[in-house]
This record gives sequence, structure tokens and C-alpha cells, in this order.
Amino acid sequence: MNIPGSTDIIILTGNSHPDLGQKIASRLGIRVGNCSVIHAANRETLVDIGESVRGRDVYILQTGTKDVNNNIMELLIMAYACKTSCARKIVGVVPYLPYSKQSKMRKRGCIVSKLLAKMMCNSGLTHLITMDLHSKEVQGFFDIPVDNLRASPFLLQYIQESIPDYRNAVIVARNPGSAKKATSYAERLRLGIAVIHGEQKESESDMVDGRYSPPPAVSASRTMDVGLDIMPVLAAKEKPPINVVGDVGGRIAIMVDDMIDDVESFVMAAEVLKERGAYKIYVLATHGLLSSDAPRLLEDSPIDEVVVTNTVPHEVQKMQCHKIKTVDISVLLSEAIRRIHNKESMSYLFRNVTLED
Repeated sequence: MNIPGSTDIIILTGNSHPDLGQKIASRLGIRVGNCSVIHAANRETLVDIGESVRGRDVYILQTGTKDVNNNIMELLIMAYACKTSCARKIVGVVPYLPYSKQSKMRKRGCIVSKLLAKMMCNSGLTHLITMDLHSKEVQGFFDIPVDNLRASPFLLQYIQESIPDYRNAVIVARNPGSAKKATSYAERLRLGIAVIHGEQKESESDMVDGRYSPPPAVSASRTMDVGLDIMPVLAAKEKPPINVVGDVGGRIAIMVDDMIDDVESFVMAAEVLKERGAYKIYVLATHGLLSSDAPRLLEDSPIDEVVVTNTVPHEVQKMQCHKIKTVDISVLLSEAIRRIHNKESMSYLFRNVTLED
């Protein structure tokens, strides 16, 4: 996939995923640029670009890993260094965008993904390539073009080529929120769908945030009574019993999601599916964060195989759990870079991709 005018393009990588950077550069027929990213003794990030980027298109590969805050600072400093060195175009290639789960207002918190978007734009990025954002509305937080690529064609191909007797499978939504994604997969594979209802996230405690605190005792002569006693009181949300909507008995159950990080909910869902008669259970996700003791939990679970892409490095986790398999998506990222550099349309990369993917 050699690209013309390769002297005008340079790929730089941070410390998050150098292996993916090498694969992308190899597919493009170029080498990874000379850039040193180190951490000083006081934990400050130092960036030294070892070759000229003046007038060149710079593509900075940096994904989100367990060392997420350092990953972000490396990306911001590298982008700003290219900006002050007169790069013509600075494109961030961030397969997994950190903080994309924090895209909604919660209590007295903030929308962290919007803050990150502003920081990335101000650092000098002129374009962003990412993959399977947890919340698609995050694209609207950026003041620069964002290409949100999809890994679903690679995962669908894995199902068809690597899962024996996949025609006897059913696509499972781990919770009602992921039912649209599961439906999208099921329709293209011509399979049935099942939804696990009742397996919800633990609700955050509202008892300490002031919502239930009584109004302050003040003098009646200085305040107006608005009648708090007549305000409607909503019943507390109760966790319903876990139920599987759909038949999985004697079938292969395939759970699909955009990421797998804390695996406890996946393990719990797999146990329910096993009880309902599923004889083999797969989990497919784009981003395999696999934090904490996820490999051990997966190894001891009824899940037979966990399939993730290499948007996030997980070689250590694979050594701890033999069930983890990897699908390479470097060809998609390299083709996106080639098309952007040659000013070609990106729509070909989104063919047969639905909004629910």
C-alpha cells in the first residue's frame, strides 16, 4: 500500500502502542519517524522530534491504555511540538479515545470528554482518526474533523471464518442498551437475537450528595413556604431479576460490545446464558482494555473465547488468559491515513456500516 509523495508524510508514535505504529507504517511502505518521548525523574513528559516536520503531514499514533493520563499528555505535547515546528497538517490517530465513557453529566461532575476534546484541538491537531467511540456524540465536542471508523466488518468476518457452526448462534445483547448493536450484527449474519434484562450497573449512591438532605431550618418570617410536602416523590429504582429475552438453549451465544474493561458483568451474563442452555459462549469487542484482574476472571469463567482488536495493547493479558484472541485492524487505519493524505473519499471505509455499529 505504498503512497505517492511519501516524503511529505511522517508517522510518529508515543509510548502507548509502538507495535501498531510499526504495522501501519509497514503497510504504507514508510518508516516510523524519529521521535523520543521520555519521562523525566519528576514525571514530566519530554518530547524530542528527531527530524524536520516543516511543511509535512504528521500522523501521531497514540491510544488509551492503563497509563491513560500519560498517554494524553504525550499526545498533546507531541501535537504542540509539531505545531510549533510548522507542520502542514497534524492528524491524531487515536484508535481508543480515552474518557469517551464520560460524555454525560453526572451529579456534580463534568463532561470530561468535552474537556479532552478542547485540549486536543488547542494542542494543534487538525484532524482525528478514532475507532468505535463509546458514545458517538463525542464527535460533536471537537472543532476539527473526526473520522470514527468501525471494527464491525473485521469482527463479523471473524465470526464467519473462525466460529464453527456459527449458523447455530444467537447474538446476545449484554443489556438493553447494547440491543441496537446486537441487532445490527444479527441482521447482517442472518441470526437471531437475545437480550439479557436486569443485569444493570450498580447505581451510584445518592445518599451523600445532598439530594435527600432536609431543607435548612430558617425563620418563617423571612422565607416563603413553597410547599415541599406536595412535590411528587419518585420511587427508588430497583434492580429487576435477571432474565434472558430470547432462546439460547442448545445454541452458541455471541455477546457483542464496543469495549470490554471490567469483565464482571460479562462473566455474570455468561453464567446466566450457561444456565439457559448455551453450549458455547463468545465475547466480541473492539477495545480490549481488560483492566485489573480481568484475565483471571475470564480464565475461570464459562466464556470460551474473548475476541478483541489491537486498538489497545494487551499482550500481557493474553499471556495470563489463553481465551483472548486478537484481530488486527492496522489495515483499516493505514487505509484511512492513505485516503486522507491523498485527499480521497473516506466513505468507502463506511460501506455496509450502520449507525448502530
